[in-house]
Amino acid sequence: MADITAAMVKDLREKSGAGMMDCKKALSENGGDMEQAMDWLRTKGLAAAAKKSSRTAAEGLVGVAVSGTKGAAVEVNSETDFVAKNDQFQSFVRDVTQIALATGGDIEALKSQAMPSGKTVEEVLTNNVATIGENQSLRRSRTLEVSKGAVVPYIHNAAAPGLGKIGVLVALESEASDEVLQALGKQLAMHIAAAFPKALNEADLDESEIERERAIATEKAAESGKPADIIAKMVEGGIAKYRKEHALVSQLFVMDGKTKISDVVAKAGKDAGAEIKLVDYVRFQLGEGIEKEQSDFAAEVAAASGVPQA
Repeated sequence: MADITAAMVKDLREKSGAGMMDCKKALSENGGDMEQAMDWLRTKGLAAAAKKSSRTAAEGLVGVAVSGTKGAAVEVNSETDFVAKNDQFQSFVRDVTQIALATGGDIEALKSQAMPSGKTVEEVLTNNVATIGENQSLRRSRTLEVSKGAVVPYIHNAAAPGLGKIGVLVALESEASDEVLQALGKQLAMHIAAAFPKALNEADLDESEIERERAIATEKAAESGKPADIIAKMVEGGIAKYRKEHALVSQLFVMDGKTKISDVVAKAGKDAGAEIKLVDYVRFQLGEGIEKEQSDFAAEVAAASGVPQA
């Protein structure tokens, strides 16, 4: 049996919102596996609202930039939020975003591109680590482009123009005026920042996640003691709800809480007298999916000085 440490219990408690004893039991029942313990808590109805990949767990900046009908988003991570406020770091993220806009979103190719100084992106990043004195990494990059229409950028929690904690791009294909597309794109981008869709359409959702949700729903439904045919309907109903809640076009618009995003886009096109297609989007949230080690500064100081904590 795996040793369940206080740190493991604390970590699971922060992620799930469940009680300490429930977290300890979940870890014990699942051999210390954090992900399985989270699923166990959810099947028992003990986990709070999902606190998974949407949790920000690393510092740095997300950059977005647009030129014509093309846009780019880049995430560069650092160890602390102090670096995100550093002019040298901000300038680097801004320059790299512009390079991604010009050359494409492949992260490995981006590292070999030349910066304004003549050095490659990777060389400048290495130099920044040495001069700023903190580890940094170019984590991901993506571009969007439409043949006609607009790619609309949005930054939430902006640290500087085009830089912040959450960066969104919305690709709209249409003959409608740029004014109409910019206004609609910004509203959609704000929705995406807040609602955190996992895919554009239901068909695009990750099937492995769907199966994981199905397994959890099946176990929860089985505990109801209802007949098998009723349980099957409960499970499929739950999966249908999951698909609608996590696919962008079927989500309810956060600004009114009742209109589907697909209907918002359709109405905007009708009002403009030109069809508007929401063809793609990008949502980068700083540090999503990264586990950041939490340190107890007071404990570290006490350990270093040899003075035990009270």
